[in-house]
Amino acid sequence: MKRVYLMNGVHNLSLLAAGVAFFAFLAFVPLIAVVVLLYGLIADPSTVAASLDLLVDVVPPEVLVILREQLIQIVTTSATRQGLGLVLALLLSTYGAMRAATAIMGALNIIYEEHETRGFLRTTGVAVLITLGMAAVAVIGLIAISLFGYIRNFLAPFLGGGALLLIQVLTWAVAALLVSATFAIFFRYAPDRRAAKWRWLSLGSVASTVLWLAITLGFGFYAANLSDYNATYGSLAAIVIFLMWLFLSAYAVLIGAEINAETERQTFRDSTVGPDRPMGQRGAVLADTAALDEAERAILEKQQRRNAT
Repeated sequence: MKRVYLMNGVHNLSLLAAGVAFFAFLAFVPLIAVVVLLYGLIADPSTVAASLDLLVDVVPPEVLVILREQLIQIVTTSATRQGLGLVLALLLSTYGAMRAATAIMGALNIIYEEHETRGFLRTTGVAVLITLGMAAVAVIGLIAISLFGYIRNFLAPFLGGGALLLIQVLTWAVAALLVSATFAIFFRYAPDRRAAKWRWLSLGSVASTVLWLAITLGFGFYAANLSDYNATYGSLAAIVIFLMWLFLSAYAVLIGAEINAETERQTFRDSTVGPDRPMGQRGAVLADTAALDEAERAILEKQQRRNAT
């Protein structure tokens, strides 16, 4: 954890998170469109907005308003798209949503100390797969939430408060599991390196999920009760709160990536997929250079250079 704290400054995670949040903001509407279009292939897209009720006590109200408005608009415009028009809309929306994926790829390359060597086609392909992966996880989450909601409403007259609470807890557990799986997908496929084994990604994924939930709940309470964004930003308050939420969410993801990176750094075992390889042949900087004090040495050398000037 000491190295995670040190590398937080070395990698300037706050600046990286701000960049990811900005591009996620630009990709937000196209990504919602991808989710709605995919969800509409197997269910009624008009039910998507109803699933947002689960987030009432979690996400800041201003963020929820933006989500609901964009969902309603997209559902309305996508209802008439069928056949080739649906495919074209899905392709255009995926292309627009790729900006968030490419921003995450760049940030994780910095955290894992990799240089981008993939060509344009491969980079684009990875970004598309990550984008569709995010959308697929969101669709699965919506289906699971809708299913649990249906079960809860159907069984409510027959069950007591304890059973209904259990269903609610199970709903949140599934949602947290899907969020953690999404983060693990980021950490495994976004950096330009040989992929890490899943077990080397689990700690950071769980940490990111817990941190994201804590930050979201805390920021939601702060924005609703302790701060008056409307007085400062006026009509822009909802946008500012939404950007701040994206920034904090991106920071939580990058902290989890930093935890995974430093976990790999401290071991001599091969953390990459496939058969075990000797150090120097693993195709990943952190897996090839296990130096326990490398992070501490880097920050100390930087501080010494700063003090000498």
